[in-house]
Amino acid sequence: MQENLVQKIVEEVLQQVLKSQPSLQYDGKIPIGVSARHVHLAQAEVELLFGENYQLTPKFELSQPGQFAAEETVVIAGPKGSLERVRILGPARALSQVEISWTDAMKIGVKPPLRISGDIKGSSPITLIGPQGSVVLSEGLIIAQAHIHMSPVDSSRLQVVDGQSVQVKVEGIRPIILSNVIIRVSERYRLEMHIDTDEANAGLIQQGAKAEIVNAPSTARIIPMEVQPAVKQAEEKSIYHFDKKLLSQGEVLEIEAQEIIVSKKTIVTALAYDKIRELNKTLTISTGQSE
Repeated sequence: MQENLVQKIVEEVLQQVLKSQPSLQYDGKIPIGVSARHVHLAQAEVELLFGENYQLTPKFELSQPGQFAAEETVVIAGPKGSLERVRILGPARALSQVEISWTDAMKIGVKPPLRISGDIKGSSPITLIGPQGSVVLSEGLIIAQAHIHMSPVDSSRLQVVDGQSVQVKVEGIRPIILSNVIIRVSERYRLEMHIDTDEANAGLIQQGAKAEIVNAPSTARIIPMEVQPAVKQAEEKSIYHFDKKLLSQGEVLEIEAQEIIVSKKTIVTALAYDKIRELNKTLTISTGQSE
């Protein structure tokens, strides 16, 4: 209960920070952030690599509220080589995750899957080396799928929903279109598209470039209004319509249904997202449409 309370307080503080910042004139364009290889660590791994009770030291703030690049770095070791001085991003997470490009993967001899950040179940193992020890993660190495962070306001403005796959056009010296870019919506997010260095190099894209959604086929599920009684009864057991303003980890644990349906205005905490993935549940964002 205390953990959920703290999470809700953090959410409220971040919302106030975003509200207090001067608003920029919206031009329909999405800023692009190029993500180099980096590591997210759980506190347990932080201590194994840097020492007991060690806390990450913020070096500079990142574009997403509450996130920072840490002073600390680690070595990523693979069967054919290693990547030195890989930056850790904080704060500490529930699960450790390592994000590299395909070029990095070939260099060190690994074959990580393409995944959305946070989806690490069954991903590749990897070894991390720090100043005080090493850690072998049984899973957690991925190539991060291109995605767009945005607030519910941006989501409404762009007419997209959390989890949706879109096509994005990037103008420049070498214009390109990126497909299967995933929308991620939260009150905690600021509008920005994240791609890795391979994608940036392919389009000669530099930090600060802008993109535009050019094709956004709807992926939201529409529940039929009328179904047979037996089918309806079965669906009611596996689907839960969540009607509160904030979905926390504790509430996810209390919901027995396999699929949780929320509105576009519902705030889903980071811990709730982690728990949904951990329990192999499905989160569906209702578009408010009907057939």
